[in-house]
Amino acid sequence: MLSRFFPHMVIAAAASEHKVAPALKDVLSRAATASKQANLKKPPRLVAVSKTKPKELVQEAYDAGQRDFGENYVQEISEKASQLPQDIKWHFIGHLQSNKAKAVVDAVPNLAVVETVDSVKLANKLNTAVKGQERGPLDIYVQVNTSGEESKFGVEPQDCVSLAEHVHKECDLLRFAGLMTIGQQDYTSRPEDFQCLAKCREEVCQALSLQLNDVELSMGMSGDFEQATEAGSTNIRVGSTIFGKRDYTGSKPTDANEHMTEQAEKSMQH
Repeated sequence: MLSRFFPHMVIAAAASEHKVAPALKDVLSRAATASKQANLKKPPRLVAVSKTKPKELVQEAYDAGQRDFGENYVQEISEKASQLPQDIKWHFIGHLQSNKAKAVVDAVPNLAVVETVDSVKLANKLNTAVKGQERGPLDIYVQVNTSGEESKFGVEPQDCVSLAEHVHKECDLLRFAGLMTIGQQDYTSRPEDFQCLAKCREEVCQALSLQLNDVELSMGMSGDFEQATEAGSTNIRVGSTIFGKRDYTGSKPTDANEHMTEQAEKSMQH
């Protein structure tokens, strides 16, 4: 009954139940340790995945120094971006339909990266959407289906070079900045998945005459970010470990075309 008459009180209570700042600090520490163990020059960037979480929790992470945040839905990222500090770097990490490209670019002026580009059509739509915006080129990661699961989006590993080349050469307002993959349905990746993405990077860099350091590897989530870091990830996406377990029974974006089934969505949990 409380949620019906005082929804703002319920949100505040939920935000206070889970302490974000200590959890954030712990993830950063664990990533730094994994990086040191692998003799890497620096830890990966941490993207705090705040999907389905109230803006109060995002603000708590922001106040603790976090600046990169990830969202899966156009409606949710649009609403949060308009209510939170403008120096946040938003990463769109969910499946993006091409007809939603303009909506997310228009609504989120501080959109830093779209990590889930998996088709020439989507790349072209994003490139067109950026035109007329008072901003620099939009960073793009090509999503690769390294596990071969039918439930996953992303190009096949053998097709990542051609899509990266299209973005790099044909989309003047996009910057090809990296490759991204999503883990198994138990929220972890096999070492072969990480190795596959690293190999894709080598092939892309050779084809496009890029340095390895110029191309990000976005891999690793709550269940496997330490293993991904040791495998060379430069961009980890961690959500529930920072913000607490998600409740999928609550409200979601109302546009039925914007999200998949709950089972498919959970397979992409960060």
